[in-house]
Amino acid sequence: MTTNNVNMFEVAVKSKFRFLYKGIINTEDLFDLSLNDLNVVYQTLKKQQKQTQEESLLEIKSQEDQELDVKIQIVKHIFDEKVNEREMKLKEKEFKQHEQKIMEIIARKQDVEYENMSIDELNKMIGR
Repeated sequence: MTTNNVNMFEVAVKSKFRFLYKGIINTEDLFDLSLNDLNVVYQTLKKQQKQTQEESLLEIKSQEDQELDVKIQIVKHIFDEKVNEREMKLKEKEFKQHEQKIMEIIARKQDVEYENMSIDELNKMIGR
């Protein structure tokens, strides 16, 4: 986690950020949400951001605007982390499947090799 991310989560904890999702949830609860649920939270925050931008003629960001920006960054960060975790798990699963397939091929080839041996050669292998 980068320093910026640490600061972002530190701000969230110190400020006791709450997010709207089927009621009110805290920052830690975001990690338990699915990608679709995180997207719903993100969309809600973006709608709030658009409303505040449309209603103000000032270029200066209010405390509320800054908090909203950090909330959006947090949700986006958690979403990206979950996507990365999902991709890593998928790659790991594919690697294990590939490795298992190779092990099966090796076992079949060894079986063929044993079948082509004479009885005397096989007996020698088992110590008879």
